[in-house]
Amino acid sequence: STGVPGLDEMMGGGVPVGGSMILAGPTGTGKTTFATQFAAAGIRQGEPCVIAVFEEHPEDYLERATSYGVDFREAERQNKLRIIYLRPLDLSVDETLEGIRVSVKEIGATRVVIDSISGFEMALAPTFREDFRESLYRLVGALTGLGVTVFMTVEVTEQEGLQFTNNRVSFLTDVIVIQRYVEIEGQLRKVLAVVKMRGSSHSGDFRAYEITGSGVLLREGLRNYHGITTGVPTGRLQPRQPAYPGLTEQEGRVLEILIRSGAESAKAIAEDVGLPPSDLDPILERLTQLAYVSRKGTRYQGVARPSSS
Repeated sequence: STGVPGLDEMMGGGVPVGGSMILAGPTGTGKTTFATQFAAAGIRQGEPCVIAVFEEHPEDYLERATSYGVDFREAERQNKLRIIYLRPLDLSVDETLEGIRVSVKEIGATRVVIDSISGFEMALAPTFREDFRESLYRLVGALTGLGVTVFMTVEVTEQEGLQFTNNRVSFLTDVIVIQRYVEIEGQLRKVLAVVKMRGSSHSGDFRAYEITGSGVLLREGLRNYHGITTGVPTGRLQPRQPAYPGLTEQEGRVLEILIRSGAESAKAIAEDVGLPPSDLDPILERLTQLAYVSRKGTRYQGVARPSSS
């Protein structure tokens, strides 16, 4: 489980055990919140987790997790969680790999969070950045080879259209979920979509979401909008709703005449509509049954009942 209600269903069941996932989005879209909920979900299920932090101090992770129903400090004390703070500018790839590998082995971790790939690249000493993709491939391959499920975040810049990662690392992951900002009805909204799910079907919907005090809250799908990838989607034209639900065009015409003219006899209605009484009688009977028409003696009166009521 990703720990985010609704996201597993979009992914067709969640991240495969021993697989890898990248969450790609611009700054401020809640990537770290998603990552923290992934770790919290594992701990709740008895799966120890290692979190490799490159940009944020471990204390911030510990504080944030209290909102998600898991005591990360207690999990650390029980060796169900290890947070590794990797200092920037002084790491080799081998040092990074070994630090995570050792922590995974020591606590028997089955989940690893790398937050973020962008931070990982910056944390490497400059001489190692040229081979960054190969280094990341080695790291993820080593972890998934041990049966560990890996959740990674990466920051991308907003551009027109979809951009999945700015490090060209999509080839090494089983799942890619993208985030972006869009403007809908004058408001800036966050949306996400699953764009890759290796070996499984998945939803193609864009879903709006919010970052709340207790975590990620998935909102409605955006099927009534097009142009979402441009950042400024527009609403689709909706089919016009019938004025009188459940009525045929001819029945609706009879009803409109009755509403305009007030109480009428069957003979007068037949003349107005231009129908013989044999065709009009079943229409009046059905309109009466549906409560569109009331009858008093020999006279009929229409009752307006708009479709919105």
